[in-house]
Amino acid sequence: MHPAHPATLAAHAQTASELNFNDTRDFADARRGFIGTIEDAHIEADAGGVAWTMRQHAFVQGDAPHTVNPSLWRLSKLNAIHGLFEVTAGIYQVRGFCLANVTFVEGTAGVIVIDPLTFTEHARAALALYRRHRGDRPVTAVIYTHSHRDHYGGVRGVITPEEVKTRGVPIIAPNGFTQEAFSESILAGVPMRRRSLFQFGTSLEPGPMGHIDSGLGKAVGRGGDGFIAPNMVITATREHHHVDGVEITFQMTPGAEAPAEMNLFFPRHRALNLAENACHTMHNLCPLRGAKTRDALAWARYLDEALDQFAAHADVVLAQHHWPVWGAARIGEFLGGQRDLYRYLHDQTLRLMSHGLTPHEIADTLMMPNKLSQQWFARGYYGAVAHNVQAIYAHYLGPYDGNPARLNPLAPDKAAQRYVDYMGGADAVIARARQDFAAGEFRWVVQVLDHVVFADPGNWPARELAANAMEQLGYQAESATWRNSYLLGARELRQRHKPKVPQGIAISPDVVAELPLASFLEFLAIRVNGLQAQDLKARFDWQLDDGDCQRLTLSNGALNHLAGSHGSAADATIRTSRAQLARWLQAPLLLLDDLASEHLRIDGNKALVAAFLQTLEVFDPMFNIVQA
Repeated sequence: MHPAHPATLAAHAQTASELNFNDTRDFADARRGFIGTIEDAHIEADAGGVAWTMRQHAFVQGDAPHTVNPSLWRLSKLNAIHGLFEVTAGIYQVRGFCLANVTFVEGTAGVIVIDPLTFTEHARAALALYRRHRGDRPVTAVIYTHSHRDHYGGVRGVITPEEVKTRGVPIIAPNGFTQEAFSESILAGVPMRRRSLFQFGTSLEPGPMGHIDSGLGKAVGRGGDGFIAPNMVITATREHHHVDGVEITFQMTPGAEAPAEMNLFFPRHRALNLAENACHTMHNLCPLRGAKTRDALAWARYLDEALDQFAAHADVVLAQHHWPVWGAARIGEFLGGQRDLYRYLHDQTLRLMSHGLTPHEIADTLMMPNKLSQQWFARGYYGAVAHNVQAIYAHYLGPYDGNPARLNPLAPDKAAQRYVDYMGGADAVIARARQDFAAGEFRWVVQVLDHVVFADPGNWPARELAANAMEQLGYQAESATWRNSYLLGARELRQRHKPKVPQGIAISPDVVAELPLASFLEFLAIRVNGLQAQDLKARFDWQLDDGDCQRLTLSNGALNHLAGSHGSAADATIRTSRAQLARWLQAPLLLLDDLASEHLRIDGNKALVAAFLQTLEVFDPMFNIVQA
């Protein structure tokens, strides 16, 4: 690691001069209602090691070091505040035990849990802290606000499936929740997990030159995760229910921060919970890890509806990340500003698109209004203008920018070799890049050396110089996700050996217990090597021991499936247990190995089944990103 470059120090000084660091209202709000915590928020993992701790981020105090953007450092200090807090009478939050918050709402017979965090250990510790101070209330309902794992994965830490069944505990979620949770974790699971390493900086060492924050919270953590399927689905906006004696009005917000999401208004408590639709940051319209693009226009409209319909009746606005805001003036400023943030990004991107600008041109052109950009809640700690612009562009027009010169470009490694030849060879490029690095032109150094590294991954002088430039961009970044991405990119450029990790998808058995066979087959279909399978023609029935059956059709290299059976037209019937689905998702090679075992029972043309299974590819979850 290297110290901050003079250009980085100048960038930090510019940030410090533009923002009001004397505004300490957020620190007062983040500490308001504090009841208690556990030391360092330190939580042991059931499988050994540490599930969560603030100890490794104890350095986050005092003035910003030279290697951290001062605005991001301010947020990092706010995200280090942890414990149990009273939001208003009857509503409590545990913050800083996970990337997300868990909210507890006291009812007539017990407590309603909203978003039970990412991992079992996190949720269990949060519930224990709540009960230590508020009494041993039973969990009488669980509400998932949306379909991201940091809001449901720890559910077994607050309740078991047996309790849900025997006590009739409602598990409440927005329409489409289960399907979207499966889609994100399975179909796009392999590349998303790899890219998540960059977004969250999971493997970076905490410290002033490494990991300091994740934008929405301190870090991701680890532990055991689970899943309990909803047994009560909210389908209509302004749907009104009494849950354990608590009045709740639900506002549906599909396609905003998540494909399936909802806000919650508590009339008697005069409290509005905005899920993850309004946090103290500019959010992502498409996170660096990848996701379905989010609809900025719909997002702004939902916030406008919340402002119109609920804000006047609320004394506090809270969310499932960061800290609440209290009072009419603060609520109006915060909620109105968040609404305007997404509407402005949407409308101005469309305006510049209509002038013919491309995503990168818009990103370099679009400026936020000064009054809005100087609000702390509108800063780009998790999202950023540049990649939000690209998400909006892709949402409407796709990734192609309209220029035929970019319609069918050479693949990066082939193009890189040509670029380097045109520029006079790698040595000439590196020499020029060293001059630009000295001048603080880090964006260009990274961009031009990307060609050298892709043309020759073994060019270590180019890799080291590119890493040095990425490091400085990381130090300068206000976005935690950009910082993490640049710093991890720098580290991987310096590594001579790629770390080995297990292949397949890390998936909770609880998820598989609810996983439709159709969802497993969708993942199987993306593993088919189409060219290798193009001459195979087959009809299979895939039958689970619990009766779930799908009829598969393989033709022209494509695997299709529908519920039911081919009957006598089936070439073979494949019989397995549901438990095997998890095993094959986590270790894909076992599927072919099990062809001769009791785990994969085949009636009919076994050779055809074997030929099909041999077309399935296994993905490397640590595929290259910063080199060819």
